[in-house]
Amino acid sequence: MLNRIANAALALMVVFGITVPTAQSFADPFTDSIAKAIEDGTIKLGFRYRYEFVDQDSFDDDAHANTLRTRLIFAPQITDDWGFLLNFDDVRRIGSAKFNDTRNGKTDRPLVADPKGTDLNQMAIKYTGWENATVVLGRQAMPRGNLRFVGGVEWRQNEQTYDSVSIAYDFNSKLSGYYAYIAQVNRIFGPDSLPAGGNPAFREDLDSSIHLLDAKYDFAPEAKLMGYAYFMDFDDADALSNLTLGARLTGDIALQEGLKLSYAGEFAYQEDHGDNPVSYDANYYLVEGGINWTGIGIKLSYEVLEGGNASGTAFRTPLATLHKWQGWADKFIGPSTTGTPASGIEDLYLTLTGKAFGAKFNLTYHDFDAEANSGDLGSEFDASASYAFLDHYSVLFKLASFDADDFSDDTTKFWLMLTATF
Repeated sequence: MLNRIANAALALMVVFGITVPTAQSFADPFTDSIAKAIEDGTIKLGFRYRYEFVDQDSFDDDAHANTLRTRLIFAPQITDDWGFLLNFDDVRRIGSAKFNDTRNGKTDRPLVADPKGTDLNQMAIKYTGWENATVVLGRQAMPRGNLRFVGGVEWRQNEQTYDSVSIAYDFNSKLSGYYAYIAQVNRIFGPDSLPAGGNPAFREDLDSSIHLLDAKYDFAPEAKLMGYAYFMDFDDADALSNLTLGARLTGDIALQEGLKLSYAGEFAYQEDHGDNPVSYDANYYLVEGGINWTGIGIKLSYEVLEGGNASGTAFRTPLATLHKWQGWADKFIGPSTTGTPASGIEDLYLTLTGKAFGAKFNLTYHDFDAEANSGDLGSEFDASASYAFLDHYSVLFKLASFDADDFSDDTTKFWLMLTATF
């Protein structure tokens, strides 16, 4: 895996003319450079405590999860052109385990996917010596676009990161491009290995050969276009392998002082790729429009992931920050083979946002239907309130209530989260 990344990095450096100093060229000032890098580096420490409650009709007992994530970030600036990032996460359970964390065997309680453990979240070298470009080699976060296809699942205590080499390039002030090769996906279910007999959907990592390519062009604030081509081949999860081509257009239109319209439209085509055992093709659609007036926003969205009548034929997004989509109750994430129901899903949702007394509020209502037939997949109401105070602290209250109808089971989730960053 590491050899594949290193070889890809070397190829990029050769292609783009990036030269690495020889050992002799910096042997003398090496010690001084290290000392200065540490002195000028950035050190951050963060704590995130969360209580998560889950009431799910198919379980006799509720889930009560008290967890604490401690995050240490160290980012020395080695030289003007070279930087380094080191990020450790430690997740601990507070009190008894009254929830299924995918590793503790508590299958008699609902799932809360925050297993304990200490994880090397990120470790990467960054090079900016080539004009208008940034090259990153190693374990890194990789948020792409609106996180619908590639993200970090930051909501969970253990973030999803990627062992990869990436290059971002600004052609001019309007056009930018991005390419990454991913050799391994480090998922939210780690760092410990999946126990014998465990659900393979909860693997701690996925060996892969993934190529991500996207480009953005900003015509104006009223029109921004992004196109992408994602080739995902998973060595140990063939059913997730896919080829996705798509484009997304967004914009904000100022009508008058304090009044703004926003819109988004997106289409993507997907088909099987690599060793996926199912031959399929499916489309993705998103249309939304909103209005914001002096901090109060309302937005109507319609998202479709096409499906079929056979298992494995639905549009899938295995690397997405899925908690952001299709309701906070996470009823359409899994643990299935591909996440999306076989019949696909249509999600019509209305979102209201606002600010008052220094706090941020969000209310969202979802109506879910099957795309490939007339099945009713339920509805969901989500609400949140967050408040930041004293520069370093924040508190979040969050609720999700899913009414199952003909799909799955009724589920209510509640969160209280306290965050401190220094």
